[in-house]
Amino acid sequence: MESYLRIAPLVKLKPSNSHDLVGVGLRHPHYSYVLENKPPLGWFEVHSENYFMKGGPALHFLERIREEYPLSLHGIGLSLGSADGLDKNHLRRLKDLIYRFSPFLVSEHLSWSRVNETYFPDLIPLPYTEETFSLLAQNIDEAQTFLGREILVENPSSYLEYRDSIFSETDFLASLCRKTGAKILLDINNVYVSSFNHGWDAGAYIRAISPEFVGEIHLAGHSLRTFEDGSVLRVDTHSSCVCDEVWALYHQALQQGIRAPTLIEWDEEIPDFEVLMQEAITAQGFLEKKEVAYG
Repeated sequence: MESYLRIAPLVKLKPSNSHDLVGVGLRHPHYSYVLENKPPLGWFEVHSENYFMKGGPALHFLERIREEYPLSLHGIGLSLGSADGLDKNHLRRLKDLIYRFSPFLVSEHLSWSRVNETYFPDLIPLPYTEETFSLLAQNIDEAQTFLGREILVENPSSYLEYRDSIFSETDFLASLCRKTGAKILLDINNVYVSSFNHGWDAGAYIRAISPEFVGEIHLAGHSLRTFEDGSVLRVDTHSSCVCDEVWALYHQALQQGIRAPTLIEWDEEIPDFEVLMQEAITAQGFLEKKEVAYG
């Protein structure tokens, strides 16, 4: 093992019930603020691929933050749905990162983004068929075996549906969990975005999710795109506060027993950290069954 691979000290999760941990996506504009102010958060999540290098300022800051907070690794490039199989070099780099930082959660997306050696800058959705189920189950099994741990798979935000699909998205995810032992990263903003775009019932989607399969929850904002014909598309941009409808779906999920570490995501037009902190406080209020103001 190369010398640069160093495990950071393990951090005890607080509160003791990790299901009630609220975290924030860690982005580089906030490194110094977090270290100087040590905000009262349960954890931070980072995009795995941003830390695949062997050294440099980003890893230095992450090591210092890891000494104070638990970390989660959220991947965007493993391409679990690739028919070419998994990129072994990508898997090795992810395993090195896991060894170095001992994250308490590791997650990826229900999508594909690679053909041969060509990588696409998007998380492309899959048809929900027997063939794609077998492919995903095989790739998830390979990833979990190589990494030596469970991974979480995030439900996508989508803007098209395939005629060939024979499963609902919720049934497809549940079957993958039963087959592979993986769990769901339930992105509630993605549920709302996809449901709006396709005319699904977002509440019915949440009701179809079994609490036992959920290992993490994401909350985020999105954008509206209006076209010349007056039609509207919701786009998962992570560039605004969580909307009222997503907070309501989060409340529904908690009411039906879905409890998991909850993350506030914000990836574009990143605001001052205090804005993210207020979103986290709102989420904590829902977890603690407090009356909260949002919107």
